[in-house]
Amino acid sequence: MTAIPTIVVDADACPVKREIVEVARKFAVPVLMVASHDHRLQEEAGVAIMQVDRSDQSVDLYIVNHIRRGDIVVTQDFGLATIVLSRGAIALSPRGQQYDDSNIDYLMERRHELAKKRRSGGRTKGPKAMSNEDRAYFLQNLTKVLQTRQENAKP
Repeated sequence: MTAIPTIVVDADACPVKREIVEVARKFAVPVLMVASHDHRLQEEAGVAIMQVDRSDQSVDLYIVNHIRRGDIVVTQDFGLATIVLSRGAIALSPRGQQYDDSNIDYLMERRHELAKKRRSGGRTKGPKAMSNEDRAYFLQNLTKVLQTRQENAKP
């Protein structure tokens, strides 16, 4: 039988924390929210909080050093998602996109190109505002991932 995954959340700027907790409770899956000390998060049943220092990569480093194969990581950070995938974990964006080998290289290349453009004085658009459709898509995909894990764990 497969170990129960933990949903690990890059919680500093995650807009779907409440949704994660709701779905995790339905599947009896523990949640670990990792955030810098600049963000106050409340512990609650089934949700552990880890506060790390505010340096640039502290949240990412904590997550990378504590995830296990099969865990589910929610992050907007493509670089973190790349490492998560290499560790055998599942990576989802807060909008519900599942990062995988078929899309992560493109996303990293796009991020690099936009950063080059900004460094040379160009302007780029930020992400669009989170919509109710984005939240619904996230809920649908997180539920699907957890259902698949549950079905695969049955003897």
